[in-house]
Amino acid sequence: MLVMRPAQMADLGEVQRLAADSPIGVTSLPDDVERLHDKIAASEASFAAEVSFNGEESYFFVLEDTETGKLAGCSAIVASAGYSEPFYSFRNETFVHASRELKIHNKIHVLSQCHDLTGNSLLTSFYVEPALVGSPWSELNSRGRLLFVASHPERFADSVVTEIVGYSDENGDSPFWDAIGRNFFDLNYAAAERLCGLKSRTFLAELMPHYPIYVPLLPDEAQEAMGQVHPRAQITFDILMREGFETDHYIDIFDGGPTLHARVSGIRSIAQSRVVPVKIGEMVKGAGRQYLVSNAQLQDYRAVMLDLDYAPGKPVILDLATAEALGVGEGASVRLVAV
Repeated sequence: MLVMRPAQMADLGEVQRLAADSPIGVTSLPDDVERLHDKIAASEASFAAEVSFNGEESYFFVLEDTETGKLAGCSAIVASAGYSEPFYSFRNETFVHASRELKIHNKIHVLSQCHDLTGNSLLTSFYVEPALVGSPWSELNSRGRLLFVASHPERFADSVVTEIVGYSDENGDSPFWDAIGRNFFDLNYAAAERLCGLKSRTFLAELMPHYPIYVPLLPDEAQEAMGQVHPRAQITFDILMREGFETDHYIDIFDGGPTLHARVSGIRSIAQSRVVPVKIGEMVKGAGRQYLVSNAQLQDYRAVMLDLDYAPGKPVILDLATAEALGVGEGASVRLVAV
């Protein structure tokens, strides 16, 4: 069984294995043991803290195969994007250039650097092993953290954002970066993203152009890359779009990938999830439909994917092994949502 749970320091070696295979651009999952150690330590402190509002906390989850002990994926939530430093994005805007005398009225697409999204909660660090891409386990790895938000709303903002890795070719070159960022840094895209992963994106963002960039002046390749999704990030994009996230308003300042945004109240896994009591019994195999199921705990948070013959308004029937995997017993409650 694959179970989502909070990461522990004992997972460090496995997490580094996952990070080593994550695509360029996932700077929140660097292939660096010290940064990953700090990431897990910060997450453990966040899960243990008493919190009444979203602050500097970060919550890092892993997807564990309980039979082998191996990790098959990971994902995270940052309670407040840019808590200690601005969270930069490019905002899509339209400027109007008009002349009454010449009877010309042109609308021009521009990019303006901003930190509008600072303070929103941020989904980061998504990775799932290639064999699980497109499977229900990808849903668990991504949406399981949304059930955590639903159970602990005081820990998060009213809106959630995520940056989707943008297009880069098989050599790791990004047309968007080459057209803009490389003019300000003598670094290729891969080197810039590696530097961001090891240090911070902010110090690079601060050196990017602060004046509006007129999109028609960019090379065609860069314009075409805007809003494009890296093939290995497509699964993340698809899951979150089905969740009700929206795009088109913001893009990443480095690779031009889309930045998704949603109000918590409009996210499907949160709005449609239900808290139901547990009854221990025999589960009907192959009946019903798939559900994401989680407990409501903090440090012992667990989420799984189950086939359930569930009827609204009634208890959910779990066998003893499944209940133990979730850390719940007879009469306890779980949160569930249909896949």
